[in-house]
Amino acid sequence: MIALLQRVREARVEVAGEVVGAIGPGLLAFVCAEPADTAVQAAKLVDKLLKLRIFADEAGKMNRSLQDVAGGLLLVSQFTLAADTASGNRPSFTGAAPAALGRSLFEEVLRLARARHAPVQAGIFAADMQVHLVNDGPVTIPLRLR
Repeated sequence: MIALLQRVREARVEVAGEVVGAIGPGLLAFVCAEPADTAVQAAKLVDKLLKLRIFADEAGKMNRSLQDVAGGLLLVSQFTLAADTASGNRPSFTGAAPAALGRSLFEEVLRLARARHAPVQAGIFAADMQVHLVNDGPVTIPLRLR
């Protein structure tokens, strides 16, 4: 699985002008499944999202996790993270999982995250979404889990 994490002061996702998910301080995670991914990678991703120490401690060092700070988690499916731009000027997205698998794995990530943490919000899989965020830091971290 591929993810792009952004530490945020706030974030929200809108679909057709309606807010479908919103958080205050926490983590916005754009998530992309790849063809060989399984529930094992989904579980690894959730573990990493909840435990990655990218929030400041009292000394201002990145030493606290999302769970430590009780921050919000906003999950957004984004197949474009699998873009291959090596040749030509039009990206190829063949590295992304087929839609049915992508949906299943995104829903598994969402289910596991909600079972282990609160609050967890999400966009809508395959919807035309508008994502609004205030990046904190800025802190943006790419992840690729196999």
